[in-house]
Amino acid sequence: MTTFNLAHLSDPHLPPLPAASWRELAGKRMLGYLNWTKNRHLIHRRDVLDVLMADLRAHRPDHIAITGDLVNLALAQEFAPARRWIERLGPPDRVSVVPGNHDAYVRGSAERFAETFPDYMSGDARGNAVAFPFLRRRGPLAIIGVSSAVPTAPFMATGWLGEAQHAALAAMLAQLDGDPAFRVLLIHHPLRSRSHHKRLTDSPQLQALLKRHGVDLVLHGHDHLHSTTWIDGPVAPIPVVGVPSASAGADGHRPAAAYNLFSILREGERWRCDHTIRGFGDAPGITQLQAARLTPAAESSSL
Repeated sequence: MTTFNLAHLSDPHLPPLPAASWRELAGKRMLGYLNWTKNRHLIHRRDVLDVLMADLRAHRPDHIAITGDLVNLALAQEFAPARRWIERLGPPDRVSVVPGNHDAYVRGSAERFAETFPDYMSGDARGNAVAFPFLRRRGPLAIIGVSSAVPTAPFMATGWLGEAQHAALAAMLAQLDGDPAFRVLLIHHPLRSRSHHKRLTDSPQLQALLKRHGVDLVLHGHDHLHSTTWIDGPVAPIPVVGVPSASAGADGHRPAAAYNLFSILREGERWRCDHTIRGFGDAPGITQLQAARLTPAAESSSL
């Protein structure tokens, strides 16, 4: 079996923010707009994103996973440019997407997001019908996408799956029990968060579900940080990996833009998963920032 290469990026927050009327900015969007004009437009830069994506494409991954926050305020004017951007990145059979909280910023925006990207986040058996969780088989991978994206009150960026998604995910993972596929779960929110207003509120239930049924890898975004944590699985710990915003310039507070690259290979009865981080660091341009083997016995070992 040959190595399968999976790239992971998140939170591009595609700049620039389009012009909007005062009516469109009513409610929570006004706070987001003020935050964008004061701070975030300095952080999320299109030139940074373009350089990072050029490096990603040069590595020719077999598949790309994007864990949400393609847009900023979920304005109607943001969705068509976001669609054009993702089409340049890759076709639907090579790219999988789950939404983030900014993609569902206000009521009705989650539905618009689904209408814009149905072929990038639909399961193999459903055509272009969007329903979570979805299952997409790509090479030796079973890619499972869930949505933690829900509209929230001002100053809140929490997410949750809800009982229906939990039940459907449990049934899907039960059907995959004994399947030789390498199971990857895509979600926007991290499973552990120190921030009360940014957390996944039903994370304990999701972690309990994964402890029963298991996956091989969880990928997320949301907090714009490099992170690898481990949660309990049915047999061995499960790695949970986050990534900084794909458009973030260096601001001295959070990491600059980066993406994850996973090289996945079956070795006998076990999977090997090598994790490389590429992005902006101390050296000019895009470089390899870190490499590790994601195995429970070597949680922090270097390659």
